[in-house]
Amino acid sequence: MAGVVEPLGGEEADADVPAVPLRWLALAVAALAIMATYYETDVIGEIADLLIRQRGFAQSQIGSLNAAIYWPSVVLALIGGVLIDRYGAARMALWTAAIGLVGACLTALGTPYWVMWLGRLIFGVAEGAIFMALIAGLALWFPRRGVALATALWLSMARVGSALCNSSSTWARPLYDTGWQAPLWLGAGITALGLVAAAVFWMLDSRRPQGPAARDRAGPHRAPHGWGRLRFDAAYWYILALHVLYASVFFPFRQTYAVEYLQHAKHMTLQAASLSNSGVFMAAIFATPVFGVIADQFGHRALMLVFGTVLLPVTLAMLGLTHWSPWLSTVLMGISWSLVPAVIWPATTMIVPRDQLGTGLGLITLIQALGIGASNLGAGFFADRAGAGPTNPAGYDAVLLFFGAVSLCALASVVLLWRHETGPHGHGLESAGQGA
Repeated sequence: MAGVVEPLGGEEADADVPAVPLRWLALAVAALAIMATYYETDVIGEIADLLIRQRGFAQSQIGSLNAAIYWPSVVLALIGGVLIDRYGAARMALWTAAIGLVGACLTALGTPYWVMWLGRLIFGVAEGAIFMALIAGLALWFPRRGVALATALWLSMARVGSALCNSSSTWARPLYDTGWQAPLWLGAGITALGLVAAAVFWMLDSRRPQGPAARDRAGPHRAPHGWGRLRFDAAYWYILALHVLYASVFFPFRQTYAVEYLQHAKHMTLQAASLSNSGVFMAAIFATPVFGVIADQFGHRALMLVFGTVLLPVTLAMLGLTHWSPWLSTVLMGISWSLVPAVIWPATTMIVPRDQLGTGLGLITLIQALGIGASNLGAGFFADRAGAGPTNPAGYDAVLLFFGAVSLCALASVVLLWRHETGPHGHGLESAGQGA
């Protein structure tokens, strides 16, 4: 795991690589691969209403389909870095893209229910691993002075995948008009395109420039071993909680429930609801790199995270308690989703000691996967118990209350982080010019 993030921060750095023009092609195909992955990740949310009406799925079954893609990360978060180091980032990206295509095809077959669920589970094996592999691969292509921009652009293309999926009921409306299955085969086709991109990324790897040998960093300091690697200061646990709780609100709500909520509770058409939901990801495409630059130039990273996190409960309260246009909630959540990812990852690399970076990020990924999966199941339970649906829009209040409670916990964790970083034991998050 350390190889994934070391070029982004830390007191010491591995020897740099030369800047070659071919790196931009590597970035382009890596971006296409992650865009395809994010499209398939969100595909269930776009057909949730069709699955309920045409196949009689319960809300808990819809939630379980999205939860399934996160369970494999519980294992992959612990071994993914080892596999990348052993077999190479580009090869791992290719292998996991192929696994993802198998999962997407099984999901599109879709009958009986367990086949669709198994497809989502298999796709989840790829979803977490390819993210780590592509970040690791880009870090090997770009010199340190350019890897932050490359990663920001790559993340923006991931948002393009989400935005395309969330607006697919508009630009691919004829497929949606035929029923639930055709949109899933569209997702499988886009996943196949991602496999082609991963194959090109792998073929380019033999032409990747090799930097000079890394400096020997053994020195007198020895990295902790065994359970000692899980020893972090308070700031780490605060930011871990923010990673987990923020993701446990944003992903289940936007991927699983937002579209059907806007249809049933706000009386929007499928196309209008999907377009509104996609606006969150469209905003992030352009704004994520901007917030990263602001954080590097002006500091106040923890305070920025407070601002980005507080927008979550505000947005949920606006949806549940007012009759204002849902587009206003889209704008606020779009700002939040642009700001928090742009700041939280560089901030994490500043907090975690370099020789524990892999362990720290792996633990975050593991608990985050558990949190997102449990949140999907929890929201589905409350939705079913309250009878949420087109004939009972008020039942969605229970879902909003559940997500609102989790978002307030996220806010509490980031306020604690902010207080810690303004004290004598801070890590420089509030200072300018400290990030990647």
